[in-house]
Amino acid sequence: MTAMAERDLLAGITVLEYATMVAGPYCGKLLAELGARVIKVEGPGGGDPARRRGPFPEDLPDDELSGLFLYLNTSKQGVTLNLETATGRDLFRRLAASADVLVEDATPGVMAAIGLDHDALCSLNPRLVYTSVTPFGQTGPYSQYRAYPMNLFHAGGEGYTLPGSLSNELFPGREPVQGGTYLAEYDGGLHAAIATVAALIARNLTGSGQHVDVSKQEAAMMLNLLNIQLFANTGELVTRRRSYHFGGIFPCKDGYVILYPREDRHWQGLTAAMGRPELGTEERFRTWEDRYRHRDEVNAVLREWVAAHTKEEVFQTAAPSGCPAAYFATTEDVFHSPQFAARDFFEEIEHPSAGRLAYPSRPYGFSEAPRSQQGPAPLLGQHNREVYCGLLGLAPGELAELHRAGVV
Repeated sequence: MTAMAERDLLAGITVLEYATMVAGPYCGKLLAELGARVIKVEGPGGGDPARRRGPFPEDLPDDELSGLFLYLNTSKQGVTLNLETATGRDLFRRLAASADVLVEDATPGVMAAIGLDHDALCSLNPRLVYTSVTPFGQTGPYSQYRAYPMNLFHAGGEGYTLPGSLSNELFPGREPVQGGTYLAEYDGGLHAAIATVAALIARNLTGSGQHVDVSKQEAAMMLNLLNIQLFANTGELVTRRRSYHFGGIFPCKDGYVILYPREDRHWQGLTAAMGRPELGTEERFRTWEDRYRHRDEVNAVLREWVAAHTKEEVFQTAAPSGCPAAYFATTEDVFHSPQFAARDFFEEIEHPSAGRLAYPSRPYGFSEAPRSQQGPAPLLGQHNREVYCGLLGLAPGELAELHRAGVV
């Protein structure tokens, strides 16, 4: 087999990205990591709002140093373009005419109002895959609604169950919370990338592009799918009172761990590892039913043992026993994980303003396509000359005039 690099997998595919913040740009990032040429279109008046969200070094705001923007936009080219102008819209059409994919996140109807919707652009380029990533999709009574990440997370149902288990025991009166920052947004972007690649495969078979309609609410619901299925089919409503039959989350010396000795062999292996093998066959703990009946006593045993150890000690003792076990890792734990180090998961990228930083890379690898070095996120308008003069054939003087007119 001919050797190829990871960046060759989508080589020759050009993606036009007109999206901000997380979901749409994450879709573009995933495509760029596989070798697509992703041209990110930003407004000339400040660009993607993610540039102003941070985190920033030493908490000093800088549009070129936002950690959120730097991560979400690796390996892309960046241009500025004002779609509020007729000239800007014409340039956008010219870019779309030569693109394979357009990723956009405008409220349904907005792109149609300026003549840049799926029907208009696909009349110019029938092979275009037009991917729309919006809070509630292109149809339905909520399609015109806007939403913050918190709205979306709760619209997907998962927020109703958080905080659960130990958190609910410790703070029973606390209001529902959302998951980790932008969780539903990242899921929306992931599903958009998967659907876009599928549409490209379909295009190879049919010769035609199509409109890919991604609902971030529906992507968020995938996080909570089992609970929704339970309610739809049995009427069972999972709430924050959900808990483990026995076992679960326990505080240790330096954080929290989870132990779930559901099966007999789990319990016997764990108690032997704890140095108390007699509990493995004691009558009150012998079977699942026995342990469930005496669950408070089971949890008291586990809680006492865990409290005397660090999370690493608990994990290293419990995991080899066969009992499901894990500790709740901090950001520092994750960054220094020997597993990530062994797989070179964190990759250093040099950025012209931010310098050399470590970035999370890809959670996959290909046996016939060695991992490629990713490029930095673009500066605002960094590739205007390369794209407008190189790709569209504008003269440098024309580009300067467009800049003076506020088009780019």
